[in-house]
Amino acid sequence: MSDPIRPMGPKIIAVANQKGGVGKTTTTINLASALAEQGCRVLLVDLDPQGNASTGLGINTADRKYTTYDLMLEDMPLEDVILPTEIEGMCIIPATVDLSSADIELISNEKRSFLLHDSLRQLAMDKYEFDYILIDCPPSLNLLTVNAMIAAHSVLIPLQSEFFALEGLSQLMLTVREVRQTANSGLRIEGVVLTMFDARNNLSQQVEQDARDNLGELVFETKIPRNVRVSEAPSYAQPVLEYDTASKGAEAYRALAKELLTKHMKIAA
Repeated sequence: MSDPIRPMGPKIIAVANQKGGVGKTTTTINLASALAEQGCRVLLVDLDPQGNASTGLGINTADRKYTTYDLMLEDMPLEDVILPTEIEGMCIIPATVDLSSADIELISNEKRSFLLHDSLRQLAMDKYEFDYILIDCPPSLNLLTVNAMIAAHSVLIPLQSEFFALEGLSQLMLTVREVRQTANSGLRIEGVVLTMFDARNNLSQQVEQDARDNLGELVFETKIPRNVRVSEAPSYAQPVLEYDTASKGAEAYRALAKELLTKHMKIAA
């Protein structure tokens, strides 16, 4: 139960798609960076055992002494797991391959589905004054993803502009519905963002049309283009907004952040 004395906490968004290679981690990193650029205080929670979000923000494996695993399963204090990043106003709770075993360990925990929810809503979180918490989910609908959905206010779905793109959405939507019915009645779909979009490609345009026909206003107006700078940036351990701030990819993620903030009426003056 929430404490009525506490101020409104951060908006928590799970970035999820059980299909790999759709730009999920790239979107999480760059949207977080773009929100920080707009003056928001942002926490990125790396919930993927691959730890790509951590690597993509320059957090060396040796520096990941404590991770989301320790936060959820070892009850580690927030000040030990939250790390600063090179991006002003942006922090991260990193991940390592240790999370791979979390699913097995969670099964025997009676609070297994609410561990992340409780961790992100503890009183100690208030001092950080985050505006947004973005959770980078693993590319599967496992207990970690369910934890993220129970912890979140909404789910943001990156959708690759390719054939069969919409087919994988049905299972994800069913999972969201189940979580809403059983554990988090306030959970909603934040929106669907088209990634790797090529305006010159008839297939990309057809995917966009199908998505808008089926999902309507849930589809963000902003589309993330297929852009070499977006692809290169992680190898330099930077968001594309830092790696090439004038690139089409960087501009697209800025537009996505502004569209999100406008929806939430938190746009910076």
